Amino acid sequence: MGMMKKIILVCITLVLVAGAAVGLLALRFLQEPASSSTEVAVFEVRPGESFKTIARRLEGQGLVTSATKLDIYARVAGLANKVRVGEYAIRRDSKPKDIINVLVSGKSIEYSVTVTEGSNRFEIADTLEKQGIIRKDEFLKLTQDPQFAQALLGEPLTSLEGYLFPETYHITKFTGARGLVKMMVDRFRENFAKVRMNPSVRMSRHQFITLSSIVEKETGAPEERAVIASVFHNRLAKRMKLQTDPTVVYGVWEKTGVWNKNISRQDLITPTRYNTYTLDGLPHGPISNPGLEAMQATANPAQTEFLFFVSRNDGTHVFSKDYRQHQTAVTKFQLDRKAREGKSWRDLKNRSAVPSKVIEAK
Repeated sequence: MGMMKKIILVCITLVLVAGAAVGLLALRFLQEPASSSTEVAVFEVRPGESFKTIARRLEGQGLVTSATKLDIYARVAGLANKVRVGEYAIRRDSKPKDIINVLVSGKSIEYSVTVTEGSNRFEIADTLEKQGIIRKDEFLKLTQDPQFAQALLGEPLTSLEGYLFPETYHITKFTGARGLVKMMVDRFRENFAKVRMNPSVRMSRHQFITLSSIVEKETGAPEERAVIASVFHNRLAKRMKLQTDPTVVYGVWEKTGVWNKNISRQDLITPTRYNTYTLDGLPHGPISNPGLEAMQATANPAQTEFLFFVSRNDGTHVFSKDYRQHQTAVTKFQLDRKAREGKSWRDLKNRSAVPSKVIEAK
């Protein structure tokens, strides 16, 4: 009997020692990085992937030394089913336990996408494709899906142009085109709700955004926005054609999918559903995505009698009440080559903090 007790005691001791050894090895595995390199590796957890497969790929990328040990630990700790789909940045000198914590956190790599005021959906699509985030054709197809527009805005619009609010968005690889477009439209709705419309402006939302998109494209000078808006409101009230070049450009862009030239006389006289030299009233829809300031200016135009404006070649304009004044300004600022030398709309960025005055033609 005494011998039996000794044997049992020895067995228990061996089990405890073995357990302690295993525990020590496990602890050592969890605390020791697979590499001393500070290089950051990109690791993707794919939809429907088992943790065993994830562990094998981590070992394959040299991020852990043993897929089996990692798999066992994750299951015992109850973390295997908590890993979330995503694209993760993992330093190669990370400890295995820290790697699992990253995968469980769901904090995927974020990409910044900046949509500038006045950019159109074709330009946004180019940016997304160049950054390797979303394919151009996928974005363009989605933003001209009437059913998707209906779901987001309650209108079966032929395009979401005008409703992709300009802002910097932070997205992940798994946000996708639908997720990003929804974010853009949500931001539009939030900002549109801030606009207080002057009672004199009687327009549907779509008409208003269409005009706002034109105002956005016609000037980058803050002090001019409400005056530019007044010109278009005045022309609409008098049933005059808007005759604005950006609508001509967009008409070609929509038809061909590209704009890579200077505007020509042929472009001006070629009818499209956006060309306001050939159309009466507003074009078919927005030609860009306006910011909040352009929307506010369109909702509250300055009280003027201006019907024309012409570029001063530095990003600002001269405004006229009649065609005679306008022609005088065109001769001075556009037909005289000296008036254009050394000037550019980019000069707006170099102005002092105090904006210049709005100029009326004499």
